Amino acid sequence: MHHAAWEYALGALALALAVWAGWLDWRSRRIPNWLTVPAALLGLGAQTLATGWPGTKSALEGSGLGLGLLLPFVLARGLGAGDWKLMGALGAFLGPARLVVVLLGTVAIAAIMAVVEMVRKKRVKQTLANLWTLFLIVFTFGHHAVRDNITLDNPGLMALPFGVAAALATVGFFCLVVALRAFRP
Repeated sequence: MHHAAWEYALGALALALAVWAGWLDWRSRRIPNWLTVPAALLGLGAQTLATGWPGTKSALEGSGLGLGLLLPFVLARGLGAGDWKLMGALGAFLGPARLVVVLLGTVAIAAIMAVVEMVRKKRVKQTLANLWTLFLIVFTFGHHAVRDNITLDNPGLMALPFGVAAALATVGFFCLVVALRAFRP
């Protein structure tokens, strides 16, 4: 298979994964292992078939980068494990450079969703205080923060479907890629 065909196939699989996970997260606020774990293995296998060892390396780097960057937030219970594994699986399809763009887009979209939701629910002050506590927990490894039950397990706290933000960012990324290629001289 030609290199461009593999690139389109990997992109289509990444898009399918992101949209499916986003839909599941929207409906149930969960992204299940039966989706993320096989998807990560499929991404690794597809990258390997596409370009051999460089593809394997790209898939492992992308997956490792996604998992590594988000691990502190999972350990602080500020991000769900399904969201974390989704970004690892997307990294296997996208590789490290593309994953960084999608992850930054995901964080930006999640931030916009959070601002809209906290204004809508009139919880701006409490949400900002909780974010500060979460920041201290993550960046001081829990040494300079009082937890105050700021975890995903607390039903009283505002929770957002991170998978939806990841799906929107992935779709946006590929729309941008297509648009840029269309206008390439």
